[in-house]
Amino acid sequence: MRRQHFSSQQLFVLRNHIPIDTLIEKHLKIPSKFSEGFFRFLCPVCNEFQTATNPRTNLGRCFRCERNFNTIDMVMICQGLRFVECVKYLQSISNHCQ
Repeated sequence: MRRQHFSSQQLFVLRNHIPIDTLIEKHLKIPSKFSEGFFRFLCPVCNEFQTATNPRTNLGRCFRCERNFNTIDMVMICQGLRFVECVKYLQSISNHCQ
């Protein structure tokens, strides 16, 4: 079986150039809302809305279960994909998110 390799630059782009808010709301269709000036989403781990995203770091955070999520983490958890499939999925949507 041939191993798939992705460059650090490819992974950097997928983690940082796909807005996490857009990924959560439009592609993964995770329940989300704006509350108290923050974009909040239903945590895929603990199912609580004690979350926020940080556009500066492009990370999601759940304050209940204390997990941080980048775009790759979010897709792997929500879609149940393995890393290679997750990266391919993100590559397929990356042009639509920028």
